[in-house]
Amino acid sequence: MNTKYNPLFKTIKFRSGVQLKNRIVMAPMTNWSSNEDGTVSDAEVNYYVRRSNGVGMVVTACTYVTPNGKGFKGEFAADRDEMIPSLQRLATAIKEQGAKAILQIFHGGRSCPPDLVPNGDIVSASAVPEEKEGSVTPRALTAAEVEAIVVDFGEATRRAIEAGYDGVEIHGANGYLVQQFFSPHSNRRDDKWGGSLEKRLTFPLAVVDEVKRVVAEQAKESFLVGYRFSPEEAEEEGITMADTLKLVDVLADKELDYIHVSLLEFGSTPRRGVEDDGRSRLEWIQEIAGNRVPIIGVGSIHTPDEAMKALETGVPLIALGREIIMEPDWVSLVADGRESEIKTTLTKEDQERLVVPIPLWNAIMHAPGWFPVVESSIK
Repeated sequence: MNTKYNPLFKTIKFRSGVQLKNRIVMAPMTNWSSNEDGTVSDAEVNYYVRRSNGVGMVVTACTYVTPNGKGFKGEFAADRDEMIPSLQRLATAIKEQGAKAILQIFHGGRSCPPDLVPNGDIVSASAVPEEKEGSVTPRALTAAEVEAIVVDFGEATRRAIEAGYDGVEIHGANGYLVQQFFSPHSNRRDDKWGGSLEKRLTFPLAVVDEVKRVVAEQAKESFLVGYRFSPEEAEEEGITMADTLKLVDVLADKELDYIHVSLLEFGSTPRRGVEDDGRSRLEWIQEIAGNRVPIIGVGSIHTPDEAMKALETGVPLIALGREIIMEPDWVSLVADGRESEIKTTLTKEDQERLVVPIPLWNAIMHAPGWFPVVESSIK
C-alpha cells in the first residue's frame, strides 16, 4: 500500500453497519445507455464492472421510481417489480468487483422530456417551468399524487433491497423533483407541501422517512441510506446557502449514513445567504453537520494530492466522476504507488479500451470542455 496516500485507503463504517474498504466513491453519472424497456444493457454492466474494482463504493446513475419520473433517454428503471432482475444484474456485477453497490433513486419532475413520460404529462411541485429556453410548464401535483410519489420512493427502495444492493441514495440534487419541492423558485404551493422553508422541507423529509421505514421493515442485512443535494441554485428566487444549511441541519438529525454534496468545484464558495468569510460551501456544510453524519465531497478532484487535500478539510469521503471514466484504475494505481501512470486525457480512439458505452462516449466527444480530449496522433 502506498503509505503517502494511506488516509485514502482507511476503512470507514457507516451507521447502518455497511463498511467501505477505502474513502473513494464512484460518483453517480448518467450514461444514457440502458435498454429502451428500462433494463440495464450489456454495455452498461461492462462499464460498471471496469470501474468497480478499486473504489470503496459505486453510486449508480439515477434510476426512476415512477413512470412519469424518467429524466433521460437510456435511463434504467426501478418503477416496477419486473425490473428487479435487471437491477440485480447490475448490483451483482458491481459487488463481484469488491465495491459496495448503491442505487441512486430519483424522479425528474419538471426536468423530464415530455416524450419520455406517459402522455407527456410533466409534473412538479408547482406549475413553474425551468428558466431555460424551450422549457415545458409542468402540471402541479395534487396532494394525493405527492403522497403516492413518496410511496414510490419506498417501493424502489424495497426493489433495491430485493435486488441485493448495499444501499440507496436519494437524489435530492441537480434540480430534480426532490429539489423542486425544496426550492422557493419551483415550489409556490400553499398546502402542507410548500410555502415556508419548513413546509418546503416536507417532501424531502417524507421521502427520507419512507425510505428509512422500508429499510427497517425489509432489509435483513446492513443497508445504508444516503441523500444527495445541490447547495444553491442560480435563479434569483432559488435556494440560497442559508436554505441549504437548514436542510443539512435537519438531514443530519435523520440518522442517514451520509449526505453527498453535488458540486463542480470542491472548494467553491457560497453565492448568497451567508457571510462571505472565505469559507467554501463544503466547509460550511461540514461545520453544521460533519459531527453528526459523514459528508461525501466532490468536484474537480483530479490527482491523489488533491484528494488528500480534500480529506484534510475534514470531509471523510471523496467522490470521483470524470477521473474514473478517464482512468478506471485510478484507485489501484494510487494504491500501488503508480500514480504517475494515471491517464489525464482522452483521445477519440479510447472508447473501446475504457469500456465506455457509445452514448456516453458521444456525449463526452461533444462536450470536450468537461473532459480533456486531445486529437489522436493516429491520422
